[in-house]
Amino acid sequence: MNKVIITGCGGFFGRVLTRTLLDHGVRVYGVDINEEKLSGFKKYDNFYPVAAEFEDYEQLPERIKDTDIDVFYHLAWAGGFTTAIRDYKLQMKNAAFAGDALVAAHRIHAKRFVYANTYNQYEIMNFLESEGFEPRYTCIYSTGKTAAGLICRTLAHNLGMEYSAGLIPMPYGENNYSKQLVNVVITSLNHGEAPKLVEGNNLYDLVYVQDIADALIAIGEKGKNKKEYYVGHRRLKTFKEWMIEIRDEIAPEVELKFGEFKDNQQIDYSKVDLDALYRDTGWECRYELRDRIKEVAQWVRDHII
Repeated sequence: MNKVIITGCGGFFGRVLTRTLLDHGVRVYGVDINEEKLSGFKKYDNFYPVAAEFEDYEQLPERIKDTDIDVFYHLAWAGGFTTAIRDYKLQMKNAAFAGDALVAAHRIHAKRFVYANTYNQYEIMNFLESEGFEPRYTCIYSTGKTAAGLICRTLAHNLGMEYSAGLIPMPYGENNYSKQLVNVVITSLNHGEAPKLVEGNNLYDLVYVQDIADALIAIGEKGKNKKEYYVGHRRLKTFKEWMIEIRDEIAPEVELKFGEFKDNQQIDYSKVDLDALYRDTGWECRYELRDRIKEVAQWVRDHII
């Protein structure tokens, strides 16, 4: 890749993806609503900041005159993974904003559109197929993400544009200010406290943010058209195994409280092709949790308390 556009370039995933590409000499047009985050890339001569609200996406072709873009990455998502996941009106707006981003990408003549989707799409599939499904509030967020993927894939097909996506599981890493589960668990362990957890017998995945960025690059370069890839480990562990591994590295003296809640994530991993991204691009996770989690825990200690 030589030139890309990245929405949400100052976010958790976006920052790592942007810096990785910039370090490889790629010209990056970084789109974000936060001008302070855009200024964080000013040391790079190959970075071109574009301050834009979500409502401004339709004007991006007028603001980015370069029409030789290899990949348009859409990572931005209003509200992020916060209590906004319950805001159904915002999540439906996010789906519309994603459509605006794809249409803008087409007008800019970007060769490919890559969308950062969620692996909770598989939970939504189970929601649609199972009468006994008990939806979590997360399903509102997941429905918005899934709707955005369907809208973008449909638009791309009819506009004659290449589309690929990454279905991203639970991430962890530095510069994540969200209240996602890993940060909550780390914060408790940093204080020597036992977090209250589900039983933990369900399959689960945790992926380091640099692995996610590298996967998105692989999808942009080698991903197949109209294909959405699971971005995670090819062999999974249970939730309990992941939590024990985190505990053992941060606060081995703490006894974890499994079973405080029932297992509530309902993803049928038998329907997930864990090897597709590896087969098509050669990408697979490189970072082991045990090698990264102490540094992540220190970052959480310094920035989140």
